[in-house]
Amino acid sequence: MKVVILAGGFGTRISEESHLKPKPMIEIGGKPILWHIMKIYSYYGFNEFVICAGYKQDVIKEYFSNYYTYNSDVTFDLASNYVEVHTSHVDPWKVTIVDTGYSTMTGGRVKRIEKYTEGQPFFLTYGDAVSDVDIRKLLEYHKKMGRTATITAVNIAQMKGVLNLNDEGIIDSFREKEDLDASIINGGFMVMEPEIFNYLDGDSCIFEKDAMPRLAEEGQMAGYFHEGFWQCMDTQREKQLLEQLWEKGAPWKLWE
Repeated sequence: MKVVILAGGFGTRISEESHLKPKPMIEIGGKPILWHIMKIYSYYGFNEFVICAGYKQDVIKEYFSNYYTYNSDVTFDLASNYVEVHTSHVDPWKVTIVDTGYSTMTGGRVKRIEKYTEGQPFFLTYGDAVSDVDIRKLLEYHKKMGRTATITAVNIAQMKGVLNLNDEGIIDSFREKEDLDASIINGGFMVMEPEIFNYLDGDSCIFEKDAMPRLAEEGQMAGYFHEGFWQCMDTQREKQLLEQLWEKGAPWKLWE
């Protein structure tokens, strides 16, 4: 299965760095948070990625175009125009970076990569959050529930999109955050069936405000409740928190 990552937004709430690069390229422990997310999926054997790029997409493309060099010991013989690679530590990834538009909304970005999913189910997540969620168990749960979409639900005192998860594991309502919310939230790390594209209409489609409420109303969105670690990187404070956690061992670092 392919992993689709939303990486085209402006990241205005962490503007200290996002004025120079897209938020998914802001580094934690010397590596873009996008890299951390990809390593999580790769740990479970999912190595094909579709990156929904937009704002400053050239930064993402340049990073992967030079990925081999960045992760190898290299000798550059400038006089003879010769390059020798001594040791390589490259991941077994196939990465497709798609220009999904500069100002396109989240649903519109997903709609634009439809052809790259080849009519198959796919993972979908945001390019600004890490977790120790078990991707294999998430996929098994999605298959068992038999719904169009499954999202990872986390219970954390932050103001994200709010879910109501019933006793049968079905999300029967979804709404955007409110100031007093501290409830079960949308943590990303989603699984989608190809039918999801029927809920997406044009670049102005906001996945969280347009598609998710419809899915919930129709009983087509399951929630996989994750009680482990989850953390997004919306602000500079959250970036610093992730940096501190990385130095202490990083609970999302499942790989060696």
